[in-house]
Order: sequence, then C-alpha cells, then structure tokens
Amino acid sequence: MSGNAPAPALTILGRQTAMELRLSLRRGESLLLTLVIPLVLLAFFSAVKVDGAGVQFLVPGVLALAVMSTAFTGQAIATGFERSYGVLARLGTTPLTRPVLLTAKTLGVVAVEVVQAALLVGLGYVLGWHPHGNPAPALLLLVLGTAAFSGLGLLMAGTLRAEGTLAAANGVYLVLLLLGGIVFPLTALPHVVRSIAQQLPAAALSHGLRASLGQGSLPGHDVLVLAVWAVAGIALAARSFRWQA
Repeated sequence: MSGNAPAPALTILGRQTAMELRLSLRRGESLLLTLVIPLVLLAFFSAVKVDGAGVQFLVPGVLALAVMSTAFTGQAIATGFERSYGVLARLGTTPLTRPVLLTAKTLGVVAVEVVQAALLVGLGYVLGWHPHGNPAPALLLLVLGTAAFSGLGLLMAGTLRAEGTLAAANGVYLVLLLLGGIVFPLTALPHVVRSIAQQLPAAALSHGLRASLGQGSLPGHDVLVLAVWAVAGIALAARSFRWQA
C-alpha cells in the first residue's frame, strides 16, 4: 500500500471514536450531566420515597435518563458548538465522511453509557435494587434507546445554530424528563397526556427497562416505539447534517 493511501474506513472510525471519547471526558459540564446528576437523582428520590417510585421503579428510569442525557442532550450541545466553532468544517476536509463521523459520535456515547450503567447499577444494588430475568432484553432496549436519542441529538446539532441547539436540547430534555415516567409513574399523568407520552422514546425506554429488568419480559410496544424513533432520527440526521453552521 502506498504511503499516501487513505486509511481504511474502520481505522478512521476507530480513531475518531477514540477522539470523541477523549473530548467527552474532558468536558467537565458534560461529565456532570452524564455521570453525576443521574447518580444524585437516584440517591435523592430513593431517600425521599416518592409515592409509587421505590428503588425497583427508580433504577430503570434513571438508566433511561442517563441514556437520554448522554446520547441526546450532551451530544447535541457539544456537536452543535463544534459545528459553530468550525471544528466540523475542518473535519469535513479530511477523509472522514459524514456517516463515519455520526457513527463515531454514537460509539463514543456508548462507551460513556457503559460507565454510567456500571455506576447506576452498583448504586442500585447498594440501595436494595434486585433485578430479575434475562438482561438481554434490557440490552436491546438500551441499544435502541441510544440510537433513537443519538439520532435526535445529531439531527438537532446538524441543522440548528449552536445557541438554538442549546435551548432546544434543554427544552426537549425537560419535557422528556417530565413525560418519561422516569421519577414518577405515567399513571400520575392525565389520560390524554399519558397516551402521548407512551409514544415518546423516554417513556418507551423507561417502561421497557422496568419490564425487562423486573419481569424479564420484552414489551413489543416499547421496542417498536424506540425502533421507529431510531430509524427516523438516524435517517434524518444522516440526510440533513451540515458540516458548517
């Protein structure tokens, strides 16, 4: 192979994924959002004993929150400002293609999520959480949830200005937190609102994780909702993502 030949796509993907992970770990505010806040929420709501939200309810919900924080909010804001500062425009002049960039960012998110899950599961055990059943359905749901939220975050970051991404990502995050059945059951919501919430990725992920980790089942509706959001989000992000602001 010639010394000037471009590196194979998998090599480029591996290098960019490692870079995305290093950048994520260097962002103090990102670590606060993705690692510290979910742990604090789990400990706090376990202590205050919110009605209907014991530790068996809370751990799956906070796992869903961690995925949403990392794959959607954190990634959308970071990517939006990288685009605004011209970082992505410079990357666009290299052999790095748009699909490889988006894939690398998603894989970097997965690496952070592994650490999140380990910390949350560990704290859950300390607080008295006892999962049941086969973990395979939960892993499938986590993969689908990551794909769904990553697609939405990259779609937002690749089309809006950085300031717009910051505002929109935080606004959507708050809505999904309130309607996601994360710290209180969806049954506490009015019927119409609950029906809408059940079609959103946050509620599908939190409910699906409770079913899979509590009874070992795999709710078909939750899988379908997450799959639809994942396919739509990734397809739209890949089609509309722009290197420059």
